[in-house]
Amino acid sequence: MNQKSSLSVLNTILLALILVTLGALLIGGVTAASRFRQLVESLKGPGETIREIKEIVNPTPTIFAEPITIVRQVNALSRLETASYTVEKIITAESGQGAFGFLFGDRLILVAHGQVIAGVDLSKMREEDIIVSQDGTVTVKLPPAEVLVVALDNQKSYIYDRDTGIIGMNPALETEARRAAEQEILNAALEDGILEMAQRNAEVYLRQLILALGFKQVVFSR
Repeated sequence: MNQKSSLSVLNTILLALILVTLGALLIGGVTAASRFRQLVESLKGPGETIREIKEIVNPTPTIFAEPITIVRQVNALSRLETASYTVEKIITAESGQGAFGFLFGDRLILVAHGQVIAGVDLSKMREEDIIVSQDGTVTVKLPPAEVLVVALDNQKSYIYDRDTGIIGMNPALETEARRAAEQEILNAALEDGILEMAQRNAEVYLRQLILALGFKQVVFSR
């Protein structure tokens, strides 16, 4: 085979490859254009289609609970809840700030809604803490009021804003922010006098209860 024939065969092979490649691109282009046209047409359709597209872009998380439940401990409670505070706090948490904050930084603002419940634990009372006199007077020594529950409301608490560096996502930052929020909510309730209110309310409640049993007078001792 001479050089001219070899070049002719090579040109034929190259032409065939080019035609195959162009055919694939044209088929792919037609397919992509068809899919795009279908997408545009669907956007003009019912709202259900738009919601489906939004679901694809921002999918709803799927939660799986393990079928095994382990009960660690069961306790009988004798707590008298007598005061409740609902508190809102704004918490700013950050890590990795500084000169390289654009790389390692992570900062969030948490709007925290929480509840603090206080009262007295009647299980701490002893037999000698209740004295009944012959004249119908009942002397009661109540345990000091204490905080029974501090909890965030997960339905109302949310991340208002978060600014994260390129590689700076801190998985523990939100957990730390929520822990700090619980402490701040507790501090706010304590500063506002929740324990004093809980103690007074407990005495009012127990006084009414004891008098309803037929006793003439109730005295609370410290």
